[in-house]
Amino acid sequence: MAESINEIEEESGSGFIQIADDVVSGIAGLAVMEVEGVSGLAGGISKDAITKLGKKNLAKGIRIDYGENGLTVDTSIEVKFGYNIVEVSRAVQEKIRSNIVTMTGLTVKKVNVKISGIDLGAKK
Repeated sequence: MAESINEIEEESGSGFIQIADDVVSGIAGLAVMEVEGVSGLAGGISKDAITKLGKKNLAKGIRIDYGENGLTVDTSIEVKFGYNIVEVSRAVQEKIRSNIVTMTGLTVKKVNVKISGIDLGAKK
């Protein structure tokens, strides 16, 4: 399977910049893991697993779709028991949007958050 690349065109004539999908997904995955109340990404990618498996595995819990008006990011997370699901989800949306815009300059149209479970072992 060929790796998908997003190209940012520069008007100055100095060239172009290409950003691989895995890079954008990794940025989003790291953003998710920075939010208080998130136990991990769906599929068992927890904060502990990141240190063992490395940050490249974060891209597996994120899906990026490129559209005319910007990116749509889909993520599925587990929330720690005792945290407000809506507040954690909104924080995830903002963190993903902010990190992608800051690091890449790409426009983020939507961030969809699916709650795949509650981590009963990780209490507030």
